[in-house]
Amino acid sequence: QVQLVESGGGLVQAGGSLTLSCAASGVNFGRYAMGYYRQAPGKQRELVAAITSVSSTIYADPVKGRFTISRDNAKNTVYLQMDSLKPEDTAVYYCAAGKGVFDIWGQGTQVTVSS
Repeated sequence: QVQLVESGGGLVQAGGSLTLSCAASGVNFGRYAMGYYRQAPGKQRELVAAITSVSSTIYADPVKGRFTISRDNAKNTVYLQMDSLKPEDTAVYYCAAGKGVFDIWGQGTQVTVSS
């Protein structure tokens, strides 16, 4: 059974940092691209960052220079390091996995940034 389990969300003040983790099971992790999406209240889900099976990365413009996505294939885990957080980063963050398209999703973790 394919499963993505997320952790690391929480409440942080503006300017602070958080690290999200997403542990995968039931998949050949090293062959999958991994990504983080987020969804704020009343808004559509949007891609935040993604990392390919060969560790190429892409970032949404609002988070470039502040967020870093990385992966540890030995631990079947992807990380999202979030620095210089802003109130507008407040959202539920979802981990995703896929080959070509993201079709495996985690349960989501809440990130709240207070001003």
